[in-house]
Amino acid sequence: MAVFLLVCVVLIPFLRKKLFQNDQEQIDIQTDLTVSEWEGAPPIQVELLTPNSYSRPQIALEQVNGIVIHYTGNPGSTAQQNRDYFESLKDTHATKASSHFVIGLDGEVIQCIPSSEWAYTSNDRNKDTLSIECCHPDETGQFNGATYQSLVELTGWLCKRFGLTSEDVIRHYDVTGKECPKYFVDHEDAWEQFKRDVQNYEDSLS
Repeated sequence: MAVFLLVCVVLIPFLRKKLFQNDQEQIDIQTDLTVSEWEGAPPIQVELLTPNSYSRPQIALEQVNGIVIHYTGNPGSTAQQNRDYFESLKDTHATKASSHFVIGLDGEVIQCIPSSEWAYTSNDRNKDTLSIECCHPDETGQFNGATYQSLVELTGWLCKRFGLTSEDVIRHYDVTGKECPKYFVDHEDAWEQFKRDVQNYEDSLS
């Protein structure tokens, strides 16, 4: 009996810790998030960056007041390559950069930063926004159909999750004047259509 109790004392905390870690890996948007609240989101692959001063400073977001849309500016690159570049900054110290999410050319979504922390991507709005970087096939910066669809769904779902509307969705351009995301800066009509698509998707979620 004594041996059995000793085994329980040692193993139970360990197993609880492992189960909690697995839950965090699967449910990472916020620590209070439940599985049911993922309904309506595109599949999200969680690959959090290693905490470091150059791409994941672990500064807490007090509140999410908006969502900022970006493009990578690196035609043909993948979501994984962009995520891995952010990860490499912990070693290279080349700059400070990251994003909460990266959407790839096949519509895949990788989460790099928890939604409760800053990402180094939107300048003065780092403190109160979530950021989405999008891959694009060519210099025009236009997103292909798969990337666009995932962007609409992810943005609409995040709006629903954090009590926002499409009016709270902005471009990097709206923060700094930088030509980002390029296609949505060059084509205002496409930007307005995207916002309508986001609102329609959010409205469709129960």
